[in-house]
Amino acid sequence: MTDFNTQVIEEFRANGGKVGGNFTGADLILLTTTGAKSGAERTNPVVYFKDGERVYVIASAAGADKHPAWYHNLKAHPEFTAEIGTEKYRARAVEVADESERARLYAQAVAQMPGFGDYERKTSRVIPVLHVNRV
Repeated sequence: MTDFNTQVIEEFRANGGKVGGNFTGADLILLTTTGAKSGAERTNPVVYFKDGERVYVIASAAGADKHPAWYHNLKAHPEFTAEIGTEKYRARAVEVADESERARLYAQAVAQMPGFGDYERKTSRVIPVLHVNRV
């Protein structure tokens, strides 16, 4: 885990899910996943958005040409621990497979957080959208 992520996670947990700096006002979720190769637990702060009551995360990796490590972890081990605000619960990641639904959700995320549009333009890969499904 990077020092940056460690600082964000500590601030998130100390302030009931609120984080400043680049994430001021952003809706953050902590994903504690099982490493696809290592089997070790890894925690990553990720921006989330809602569609109704459903929570979604986007595997944008800031527009990099490779999916983020946490995405590969969730594909290998879809059950994980989610933290939103002060709430901590078990969840299962389900990738949105229907392309028209993924496009609709991605467009909704871009409307709320325009940076996701920049990420999409930076890469040729299709950026996955995953539903955080409480178990």
